[in-house]
Amino acid sequence: MKFIKSLYFTSLFFVGLSALVIAFIAGYIWLFVFAFAKIATLGFFVLCSIDLSLLYVSRVKIIAHRNVPEKLSNGDENELRIHIENHYRFPVKVNVIDEIPFQFQKRDFNHSVSISPNEVKTIKYILRPVKRGEYNFGKLNVYAQGPLRMISRRFSFDNGKTVPVYPSFLQMRKYELLAISNNLKEEGIKRLRKLGHSMEFENIREYVIGDDSRAINWKSTARRGQLMVNHFQDEKSQQVYCLIDKGRTMFMPFDGLSLLDYAINASLVVLNIALQKQDKAGLITFSNKISSVLPADKKLSQLKLILEVLYNQKTKYLESDYEVLYAQIRKTVHQRALLILFSNFGSLTALYRQMPYLKKIAKSHLLMIIFFENTELSDLIAEKPKNIERIYIKTIAEQFVYEKKQMVKELEAIGIHAILTSPANLTANVINKYLELKSRRLI
Repeated sequence: MKFIKSLYFTSLFFVGLSALVIAFIAGYIWLFVFAFAKIATLGFFVLCSIDLSLLYVSRVKIIAHRNVPEKLSNGDENELRIHIENHYRFPVKVNVIDEIPFQFQKRDFNHSVSISPNEVKTIKYILRPVKRGEYNFGKLNVYAQGPLRMISRRFSFDNGKTVPVYPSFLQMRKYELLAISNNLKEEGIKRLRKLGHSMEFENIREYVIGDDSRAINWKSTARRGQLMVNHFQDEKSQQVYCLIDKGRTMFMPFDGLSLLDYAINASLVVLNIALQKQDKAGLITFSNKISSVLPADKKLSQLKLILEVLYNQKTKYLESDYEVLYAQIRKTVHQRALLILFSNFGSLTALYRQMPYLKKIAKSHLLMIIFFENTELSDLIAEKPKNIERIYIKTIAEQFVYEKKQMVKELEAIGIHAILTSPANLTANVINKYLELKSRRLI
């Protein structure tokens, strides 16, 4: 039974078989063709038998395995590899069909490669998930053709594997490495001049180019005979919370990823940067009710806890209740903190409806609200209208864009910081704002 299930005929086999059928049909007209067809049939099946025996009689075979990460990064390009070993004594051509998770909607995964005896080849491919959750990989099917290319034998490996898709930890690591190597400006992160010093003195060290001349310690300079400067510590242990709105306005997708997942990915990066700055990082998610609360802390396990909480976020995209959010903040956050709210108010009316609660939150904390630009509207505005209908559509689009900008002005007028950003630039813009607020000693 296993033999039958693993046996396949190649296209060359069916081409040869079709040629024999045509030859036999022609043999009814020309007798010499009929005789030739009988000889050709014998030769054809002899060749098939040889191909079959070479593939099945030998104990050595094809070995393959799929190299999949323990978890995939949401919204990023994840590299996967398939390693194939040929233990036959002759070169084989293999077709590799990987049963990748249905969420990717790829039904044409088929890679062909020729492998010499005792050779190992690697096939690389990229998967970009756009939703968090569990992804199930099926079998890895390898179809090896014999040297005559008549028969194909199927080998199956890696019988099913479940891989979780987490918030974008690849993006988090990228920004972390850039911060360590002082190359954040490559991703659009600005270097901000610090306004003043904290009161916590750390040590006296030698002057290096770029140090503030106002920090020179003249007494130590006179004693050592070289310039010495006072070094102060940055403010530490400030509380930074990401507040993630999981309501209906966060359902809108851009480049396959929902606004909610953009907010989740950015929150992971920003909170990791906050932990690197020795601040305390916390998290609150909500929609019509509070979903998750992770109190701010800077313990070693905090980043892992943040990652797990963000991974497990689920929502029905209901109407968000900001009164519930305000009550939870009063209950959880007992000292002044930076609150980064990811939301997407659809209109000025929607913003005004929640304004009383936003004002109450801003009285006790430094509140920063993140809005999302509709990039499709921006593209629509940039187009030149060709008829009256397109003029009306462009006018309406401009009205929506104007309302978004007006929201930012309304919030800044009452002391609430606001950012209007495209989803693609979300992470860089939020980090810039966080560093700016920190440099200005506002938290």
